[in-house]
Amino acid sequence: MSKTKIVAVVLFGLLCAAAGWAQGDAKAIFLDKCSICHGEDGVGKTAKGKKLKVKDIHETVKTESEADMIKIATDGKGKDMDGFGKDYKPDQIKALVQYYRSLAK
Repeated sequence: MSKTKIVAVVLFGLLCAAAGWAQGDAKAIFLDKCSICHGEDGVGKTAKGKKLKVKDIHETVKTESEADMIKIATDGKGKDMDGFGKDYKPDQIKALVQYYRSLAK
C-alpha cells in the first residue's frame, strides 16, 4: 500500500473517531445539563419540564431550525433556560443541538 493510501486510511479513522467522540460528548452534555427539563428522550415530560411547559422535540424540530436552536442554546431563552455560550465552544453547542434534534428521529 502506498504512503498516500496509508495516510488517507489513518486520517479517515481519526475523523470517524472524532465524530464518535463529538456525538458522545454532546450526549454527555445533554444528559448533564439539559435532560432535567427536556428529558433523556427529549419529550420534556420530567417534573421540571412539565412545570416549565417544555415542548416535545418532535414538535420543536418542526418550528425551530438548527440555527435557531444553536442561538437559544448559546444565549439562553427567557428566565428559565440559561445559555451555554460561556461554558462550551460553538462546535460543542452545535453538536449538542444536533444530538437533541436527533432524538426526534
